[in-house]
Amino acid sequence: MAENNNCPDCLYKALPTKNLNKNELAALQQNSVEVVFDKKDTIFKQDALSSNIIYLKTGMVKLIIRGPQREQILKLKKAPCYLGLPTTMGDKINHYSAVALEKTTACFIDYNIFKDLLDTNKDFSHAIILELCKSELDQFNRYVNMVQINVYGRLAKNLLTFSDEIYHSDEFVLPLNHHEIADLVYTSRETVSRFFSDLTNEKIIQTQDKHIHILNKSMLKEISDKG
Repeated sequence: MAENNNCPDCLYKALPTKNLNKNELAALQQNSVEVVFDKKDTIFKQDALSSNIIYLKTGMVKLIIRGPQREQILKLKKAPCYLGLPTTMGDKINHYSAVALEKTTACFIDYNIFKDLLDTNKDFSHAIILELCKSELDQFNRYVNMVQINVYGRLAKNLLTFSDEIYHSDEFVLPLNHHEIADLVYTSRETVSRFFSDLTNEKIIQTQDKHIHILNKSMLKEISDKG
């Protein structure tokens, strides 16, 4: 469902947008639309033409790329954040897909107005560059962890990410099933199931279906560091 935006009074305003003046916010509002997606809805699709900048206002998505053999989960993104800036501004073709993991609200911003704001407002441009740099550094760290930390360490690190960065709680409901978690950390579903079983038996976590309760966070952190 699409709705008109109210950019000046938005409670989920992006940090770069806070550098815009009243007239710039009005222009942004006139050239954007807010869309609500249900769980499992595709927000944008790989290989489709991209003519909008997408700002994730609420919710969470998984980014998926289709490779030579199958689809691969790249990462999860939680609102508020921009989606697909490099692919929209660099090539005009989506190089991956975004799928909602829960009810999600996204703002579709006309590319031309976004480019005009980058050209005319240096503080806005600087803030966008900082976001892109942070995203790239996060991705580098993820690659290093995938190569140098064993699978139990990677799985433990992902549980800590859910706890500390996404849900800000030691109790949460996993947004992914075991197959998807395996895909995210490059392992098998059986290994993921064994990981949860081992940590439950050792009373490091408590599980019930997708509900996770971290009981011993210090031990989980040790596993994430040492495997």
